[in-house]
Amino acid sequence: MRHHPPQYITDITGKKISVVLPVKDYNRMLEELEELEDIRLYDEVKAKKEASIPFDEYLKRRKKSKHA
Repeated sequence: MRHHPPQYITDITGKKISVVLPVKDYNRMLEELEELEDIRLYDEVKAKKEASIPFDEYLKRRKKSKHA
């Protein structure tokens, strides 16, 4: 996977204030951040050690409660 070096936008003093990335790199970065967020949320839920049910059972219960 080829990464392009970022380009920086600086203010008049030379301080980096923004970064320019190729769209492909930006989209890949967003996907990776979303995956990390999913992992973090999964870890939080598992740490609570609460009772759980299979997803298909949840859907069945939800469907029943809508019709009740």
